[in-house]
Parts: sequence; C-alpha cells; structure tokens
Amino acid sequence: MATADCLQITREVGFDSLLTAGKPYTTSCPLPFQADSVKTARDVTRSTLADWGLTELSDDAALVVSELVTNAVRYAVYNGNHRGIELLLMRVTPHVLLAVADPSDEMPRRKEPDFVSENGRGLYIVETYSQCWGWDPLDSGGKAVWALFRAEP
Repeated sequence: MATADCLQITREVGFDSLLTAGKPYTTSCPLPFQADSVKTARDVTRSTLADWGLTELSDDAALVVSELVTNAVRYAVYNGNHRGIELLLMRVTPHVLLAVADPSDEMPRRKEPDFVSENGRGLYIVETYSQCWGWDPLDSGGKAVWALFRAEP
C-alpha cells in the first residue's frame, strides 16, 4: 500500500474523534506513563484481535504496539496538565489500525537500526512488521503514532 493511501485512511478515521467517542470495531485504553503499560497494551491488543477473529495478526501487532507504547513512555514529556497515553485499535476492513496517542508534539524519528545497541530500533521494527506507519498531530495537542496492518479475509 502506498504511503498516500495510508495517510488517506488515517485522515478519514480522525484520531481526535476516535479518542473521545466509542465507535464500532474500535477499542481504546488509557495507559499511565509507566513501564508496565507496555504489557497492558500487548494484552489489550491480543484480546481485541481475538475478539475480532484476527488472531493471525496478534504476534506482529503485539510487537508493534509494544514499540509504540515504549516510545510514548520513554519520550513523551509528562505534564500534569495533559492527558496520558491512549492506545487505540480500529478495524477498518480490510485493515487494522493501531495507534498510540501521547501529549508530546515531538515528531517521531526513525533511526537507522544499530543491531548492537539495546535501543533505537523501535520505529524500524514498526516499519518492518506493519504495512505502513506514520503519525498525525492531534487538535488537542500531542500526536498519534499509528501502524496499519492488512487483515486477510
């Protein structure tokens, strides 16, 4: 899928509205700024995909969501006046969209992977395991970093 097509899908979805209202085939989960949020995000992702009958995506999606939440916990500046992290999963047939919103306005930067280092490979992993990824600024401040997966019929 071309990057332009991915961008069109995310614009049609509208992250701000999804984060504030329940929609069919959408799951959201607020997460605190702490390390165990990564496990919670993986569990929510696996459970949601199982409920949707998409267990074949579970391993890749759980890995990608782990990286997105880790980045949000590690790099998003926590300010008591801002919201925390929000995990969003949405089924947009034939795709599944995973997004992690955080209060930081900093754009995510993909680094060239250093396979010796213990960190710095997160967005490389997201890019490798998802169909495409990107980020969108939120009207309320902050951003949503997202990854798109194709669900086989």
